[in-house]
Amino acid sequence: MSTLTAQNPSATTDAAPGLPAPLPASGSGLSFGGILRSEWIKLRSLRSTVWSFALVIVVSLGMALLMSTPTASVDNMVFPEEQQLGIVLSATTFGIFFGQMIVAVLGVISVTGEYSTGMIKSTLTAVPRRLPALAAKMIVMFVATFIVGVISTVGSYFVASLLLAGNDISADLFDPLLLQGVFGGALYLGLIAVFAQGIGAILRSSAGGIALALGILLVLPLVLSMIPGEWPDDVGPYLLSNAGVEIFMQTGFSVIEESWQNLLVTLGWVAVSLGLAGLLLKSRDA
Repeated sequence: MSTLTAQNPSATTDAAPGLPAPLPASGSGLSFGGILRSEWIKLRSLRSTVWSFALVIVVSLGMALLMSTPTASVDNMVFPEEQQLGIVLSATTFGIFFGQMIVAVLGVISVTGEYSTGMIKSTLTAVPRRLPALAAKMIVMFVATFIVGVISTVGSYFVASLLLAGNDISADLFDPLLLQGVFGGALYLGLIAVFAQGIGAILRSSAGGIALALGILLVLPLVLSMIPGEWPDDVGPYLLSNAGVEIFMQTGFSVIEESWQNLLVTLGWVAVSLGLAGLLLKSRDA
């Protein structure tokens, strides 16, 4: 016994007789892969996730149908090739304007739901460093939303192509502009979902988080457009939704012409949201 005590002085004080000494506290026993799997299980087990992603796809297909029908019904009209591409691209990506609202709501409640149920305490107990849990949550949400975004835009392309083919309007899915619309739109939806998660982590309130996220996406551009003067026109292209749209569709209304520059602006908004969420997560109690 004296030899064991000399090698491990805490053995006689920290462990009950006949039981092994407790392991030293070394942070979370979960690997980052384990945290990712845990967050994926939580996300897919939520009924709101399934319904929200299904709604994104249904709305996207419905908007493609709505956008294509009037053009497809026009008889004896020949459209130039460039115009055909624009028609198909618009029908393919139109659903993103509605899908962004759905994924924003999902992003907020995927975080605030844990606070309302108290599950966040279990999450942070399993991952006491906290930031890996936040990072895993964002990665899982982004990947899932991106995949759903690709499915919805590709499906919209086929719906639009099927309807427009009767009027000899077509465009190759592998055309660079259409690929930009498909993957750029899915990227934008993924970034919006992650941005909304940051808002949810900051406010910890479903109602407040949804109001702020949708306010930034929809209300802020509208309010700014109603203010007279030059500065609103200068600021407008740097708003989240205005810059984000230019990632997948060149509208011609933005002074930021390059898609990668608009992507940087969008990433800036996401970085601010996640950065503040991480700081508050580290500094506040669960």
